[in-house]
Amino acid sequence: MSAMRNEWLRWIGTGAAMLLIAPAALPQKSKNESGYDRAARATVLHEANVYVAADANSQRLSMVAPGHEVVVVERSSPWVKVFANTDVQEDPEDKPEFGDDAAPTPSSGWIRDKGVVGPTTAEGDVILYGAAANLEDAATKPNAPKDAAMEAHLLYRRVSDYFPQSTLAPEAAWRSADIRWRLEKRDISTLPSAKEQDANLRPRIFEGEMKKIIKNYPGSKYAAMAAFEMLDNKLCGDWQGLPKCPEMEAGLYEKYAHQFPDGPRTAEALYNAVYREATVVTMYAVQEDRKKADDAAAKTQSFAAEVKAKFPQTDFAARAVSIAFKVKQGIAIYGNDRD
Repeated sequence: MSAMRNEWLRWIGTGAAMLLIAPAALPQKSKNESGYDRAARATVLHEANVYVAADANSQRLSMVAPGHEVVVVERSSPWVKVFANTDVQEDPEDKPEFGDDAAPTPSSGWIRDKGVVGPTTAEGDVILYGAAANLEDAATKPNAPKDAAMEAHLLYRRVSDYFPQSTLAPEAAWRSADIRWRLEKRDISTLPSAKEQDANLRPRIFEGEMKKIIKNYPGSKYAAMAAFEMLDNKLCGDWQGLPKCPEMEAGLYEKYAHQFPDGPRTAEALYNAVYREATVVTMYAVQEDRKKADDAAAKTQSFAAEVKAKFPQTDFAARAVSIAFKVKQGIAIYGNDRD
């Protein structure tokens, strides 16, 4: 993962508003097709005003933001007649938890014939990917444009939609899904239900795009990363000092690590299992359940040895070994560790 993306992932925790697209009242898409001539579908790279006529002095009907779709109906240089904001989710479950009021309204009209990119545009995949990456980078800056992250999400999606055979398509699909996932995760984390132990008591982050990555790119690093992100929907909100949650989560991470032994997030998954088992040791020690504390301590050592053996050059290996040492020394990992 690039340094720029790492920076953005740190940024995403501060003030990102989720502006997902609500289904528009348009003809139903078939499962695999848009319902429109593929060559007529396009998006824009900048905010484009939609006018009632091919005249900038005519009434302005709406605006198309970067990444949103238009269907090109007619060209009359330097204008293009379009049906704008035609985004319709292929999956009926692809709807927002928040932000419905911000969804654009479909409208027919004219836009300037500039910055319009579709499946037949030469180097269109590179152009869209580059525009998305620039917006993603802009989202890391102080006073970032309000919708930069969501526009990047949509433009990345267009790369994989319009150019599925492009070498950029898998990375673009992952970045699109990853941005949306993190924005939703941030929004859900602000709700009171985020503190509930039971994950079923809080809204679920939409999994459709992650599942599509696993389906379209099986065995790839992108499928492994998507599966890791989806664990968020199964984790507890607040452990509340009880061993039930960290025990369950350690099992999830162990299962993931064995399902994706060479994945980009496997070392992290094993470390997460180490940390959770180590906290379980402390919790059972507080409850004076020595047998269960000893069992958790043994699992801590086993997971730490595994991450050290398989990923010796990673920080996660060193961190796991450090935690395992503390557990062996009888130092509390969770709560107050002072004697």
